[in-house]
Amino acid sequence: MPVIETNGIQLAYDVQGNPEGETIVLIAGLGLQLISWPEKFCQALVKQGFRVVRFDNRDSGLSSKMNHFGKAHPHLAMFKPLFGMPMFSSYTLYDMARDTIGLMNALGIEKAHIVGASMGGMIAQIIAARYPERMLTLTSIMSTSGRPGLPGPSMAASTAMLSTPSNPRDFASVVEYYVHLFQILGSPAYPTPEAVLRQRIMQSVRRNPSISGTSRQMMAVASTGDLVAQLRTIRAPALIIHGTDDPLVPVACGRDSARWIPNAILHEIEGMGHDIPPQLEVPIANLIASHCRRELTTAASSA
Repeated sequence: MPVIETNGIQLAYDVQGNPEGETIVLIAGLGLQLISWPEKFCQALVKQGFRVVRFDNRDSGLSSKMNHFGKAHPHLAMFKPLFGMPMFSSYTLYDMARDTIGLMNALGIEKAHIVGASMGGMIAQIIAARYPERMLTLTSIMSTSGRPGLPGPSMAASTAMLSTPSNPRDFASVVEYYVHLFQILGSPAYPTPEAVLRQRIMQSVRRNPSISGTSRQMMAVASTGDLVAQLRTIRAPALIIHGTDDPLVPVACGRDSARWIPNAILHEIEGMGHDIPPQLEVPIANLIASHCRRELTTAASSA
């Protein structure tokens, strides 16, 4: 898989679709790899004439691991703010936004449609605010403004996110951990068949996950904080997609992002959790494609 160097790190990436088409850059979520963007989803965008770029964020997949920063303690991300204590992390989402811009520079992409999911949605929002000249459109999926006071994860989701495999060195143990985690985070109305989920997780674990990297990314999210002031400055056409049954980032968080971004379109999907299940891969891709072509005009919608 090709890699580029930017900001002193290497990012693994792939490119699909029409070299002459407008580019869609996909930014993955917490601990996820570029393969978390399903092939059917990507191909649905390619079939509509877009060039699709996916990449592994720092500390995930085949991109550089930031092990020199040591082990992070994500539990602190939950408790320090309660006592007004400062939050420190090895890097922030602003650094990860610069990674994305560096990738675009290396690939000669002047402007792109930026699509991010969960943590990737926050990174996409930062890019829209800080690098408006590089944006065509913004799509933020199951993400948040980070504003204090928004509802947090359910107890089950929080517990699952802060747990670890019983044996991190054992392949089967790691797979079972992720199967359990994604079943908790998944969409109640669109459950991913366990065989499909297990196959995807096995592919991911074999490819090169980083549990310690995920912890550092979690600290980056916590230390980045409130994005509201920046969301107010976004002028790119913005689409916010959020499931009504998201146990990790409740739908109120997506509504809050849409509230602060001028003229943002909010699209809520009934029964969707914190994933892009197989049943919604093509519908969500088609929705994004319509947004990229500026065909969405309603202020709010649901499905």
